[in-house]
Amino acid sequence: MTKIGSQRIRNKVLKKDPTLQIRKVGFAQSQHQPMLGKKEMIKQGGQYKMKKLIAVLAVVLMVAVSFATANSVGTGIGVEIETEDFVPEIWMCDSRVVLDDNVEEGKVDDTELFERTQNYAFEGEQIAYDVLVMDKNGINKIEDVYMTIGSSQGVGNDIEVNCVPSTETGIDPSCNARIGEEVLGAEDFNPLVMKYYTCTLTVETQESMYGEYWVTAEVTDLDGLQNTVDENEYWFFNPTIALSVEGDLGFANVRPGTAAYSPTLLVGNDADAGSGVMLDMFITGTDFYDSSSSGAMCPTTNQLSLDSFDYYAVNGAYSTADSWGHDAEGYVDIEYGNSFSTTLYNDAEIIRGPVHLDVDDGNYFAGNILAPGAEMSLTFRLMLPEPCNGDFDTGSIYFWGEAI
Repeated sequence: MTKIGSQRIRNKVLKKDPTLQIRKVGFAQSQHQPMLGKKEMIKQGGQYKMKKLIAVLAVVLMVAVSFATANSVGTGIGVEIETEDFVPEIWMCDSRVVLDDNVEEGKVDDTELFERTQNYAFEGEQIAYDVLVMDKNGINKIEDVYMTIGSSQGVGNDIEVNCVPSTETGIDPSCNARIGEEVLGAEDFNPLVMKYYTCTLTVETQESMYGEYWVTAEVTDLDGLQNTVDENEYWFFNPTIALSVEGDLGFANVRPGTAAYSPTLLVGNDADAGSGVMLDMFITGTDFYDSSSSGAMCPTTNQLSLDSFDYYAVNGAYSTADSWGHDAEGYVDIEYGNSFSTTLYNDAEIIRGPVHLDVDDGNYFAGNILAPGAEMSLTFRLMLPEPCNGDFDTGSIYFWGEAI
């Protein structure tokens, strides 16, 4: 009852003022969407036109924004790239040789010193090998490749000789070229970052090169970065070689027609300690004479022939009993000579025994080689002719040692 009655009262009110219904309707619509009914807009007069103008401006603004987007707007950020200053690599390849000088041939007639078994070298001899150099910053960044000598390993020693670039290509497996765990194969050769060099160090005179040195090949780039081959070598340049003789060679009161034996002598290698110089030993001699006017004769003239002398030598497990031409006692004769020459090879060695090293027709005998500080013993025998008269004190027995 109350509810219906209230509706009737509202209806009566609406009939008296129809605009209230329109406002009511407009109000009801505004609860669902934010806009006025058309009649409400008309009733409000110029207010409708203002809303339309605002709508037009909104469209213009949207077009303007779209127009600006169509012309592309962007921005960027800076990029910083730092390239590694690559420390150049240098590898020694399997081409290392030691070469003889041009002055005196050794027992082995070859340019290469195959017989050299220790790290010593004399004036004029050469140490040579090829190296492969790599710089990932470019091979044109290499400033110099050279060989150095010094008292310690590593970079910074005295530069002795520059290495010469070569046109060789490919990566020789003997170079063992690797960067860390990366092994470089033949197909990895890149002339833009790699190049071969030949390095040859010639030993100078004893005045400028004497003693023990570390020898290596080294590379320096334009940034001052340095590196050496891994295989540093330790050499003794121009060692002093000498022989020592302990004892006296003499024969006292020898009866003509008999054999006499001397006290045993020790002949040793007295080269510089630590040099490693191995000496091949030789012996020669001359005839003997009486320096006084005694009317000497032995047996037909005033000369005692070298053929009257023989010797027996021992060095370790070897002796002259292993040599060719020995007699029943193991003694051998002495070759004539008062100077050393290559004519003594294979004839005047002290112990001409089993072959130690056979290289290109150059025979070295195991018992005839002395290391620094080593000695061999020699006993001499004199077969004095009959008749013989005089004191033969002028003449010599020579010992020679040639560095192998």
